[in-house]
Amino acid sequence: MADGRKWVTMGDVAQRAGVGTITVSRALRTPGKVRPETLRKVRAAVDELGYVLDETAGALSSQRSRVVAALVSTLEEPVFAATIRGLTEGLAEAGLQLMLSTTQYDPETEAALIPTLLGRRPEALVLTSDRHTDSARALLSRAGIPVLELWGLPDEPVHAAVGFSNRAGGAAITRHMVETGRRRVAFLGLDRPHDTRAKLRLEGYRDCVGQLAGERIVALPPAPDRSGPDMGAAGLAEILRRWPDTEAVVCVSDMLASGALCEAWRRGIDVPGRLAISGFGDFDMAGVSALALTTIRIDGAAIGRRAAELILSGDLPMGLREDMGFTLVRRATT
Repeated sequence: MADGRKWVTMGDVAQRAGVGTITVSRALRTPGKVRPETLRKVRAAVDELGYVLDETAGALSSQRSRVVAALVSTLEEPVFAATIRGLTEGLAEAGLQLMLSTTQYDPETEAALIPTLLGRRPEALVLTSDRHTDSARALLSRAGIPVLELWGLPDEPVHAAVGFSNRAGGAAITRHMVETGRRRVAFLGLDRPHDTRAKLRLEGYRDCVGQLAGERIVALPPAPDRSGPDMGAAGLAEILRRWPDTEAVVCVSDMLASGALCEAWRRGIDVPGRLAISGFGDFDMAGVSALALTTIRIDGAAIGRRAAELILSGDLPMGLREDMGFTLVRRATT
């Protein structure tokens, strides 16, 4: 809005550049089809007037929004950062942009947001949850666009899923603890009723500890004023209060594991001699240059890029479940 009273229009740009509005549209959308001198004039007028291309007009005429919508479970932790980056980069190669919102692991919030996002006519919808209300699932099924559920492998995806087995990941990291000689193994998580990924990791833990010293599970209720590391520290304190002889702690995420590790250091506990600690996700802080945390590595960027490829392919098979796998990374904490 150059004069502070109205939006600058394509007509304003055309008048300033001395060309037609069709030429301006072509210069902004397909600049390779415009003569260099004309393109220079149009871009100069755009810069001078502060014009912003109205994508809604193009969407109405072409029935294409060039936008993909994503509903992410949380933005408070870096769990989905690499996936969003990979998805954004993959879509950008085809000129599509990502519109992002968050559900805070709440299916009701997701259900309220889905109609709003679909109202913007996205070309696809990406979700990082596979737990939906009945009404949301029905709406997604009728949306008429690709719907991808990431970071999990639900038995019956709405349309398609790209992720990995969280249960197998939880079992793999617990099995690793057992193979290093630990028999008293605890599990530390957060009590989020709708976090299906965390529940599956817990099931993987349970698959491995039945023949050992029994289950030792602490699931703390999330607190809005406490970070993941804060919860991890509190969780380790609770585990050691209940079971002082615990030899290993399997954490549901790297964020919790980082707090548990720092709490162990504060208490003067030898890690991994006295107590082994593991995480899940392999975020930046888990690497050898920081915490050197044993963890399950998830290639979130690859998940995002593969989702973009499937969206852009134009032929997404119904019921597709693509397993991207995981890697157990042993470092200094086990």
